[in-house]
Amino acid sequence: MAERTAFDLFGFAGRVGGEKEVREKFWRTTRRAARHVPFMEDVVASYYCVLDSSTPLRAKAILLAALGYFVLPADAIPDVIFGLGFTDDVAVLSAAIAAVRAHITPAHKAAAKESLAGED
Repeated sequence: MAERTAFDLFGFAGRVGGEKEVREKFWRTTRRAARHVPFMEDVVASYYCVLDSSTPLRAKAILLAALGYFVLPADAIPDVIFGLGFTDDVAVLSAAIAAVRAHITPAHKAAAKESLAGED
């Protein structure tokens, strides 16, 4: 039997758009927000933490909720508002990352650093 991913656990797999769409939106938003979010490496590390099968379900749920808020275009302060658009996202992501910091491993951080270096 194939291993289930975090996307399977939270109902994204098999849906129209599903996992592929979520991943594409994450990377698109990450590129757009990189100049506004000072801890983008932690955000991307949390993405890799969600994908890790050894991350506890509770930590995945917290991170997926925050990452979902980050990629959704409709939130408390729309991302298109220059200078303010990502402030609410930063607050939500900061709280989520702080809550599960113990589960974000050096391997997640290394993968994030490598991914962000490839974006340049």
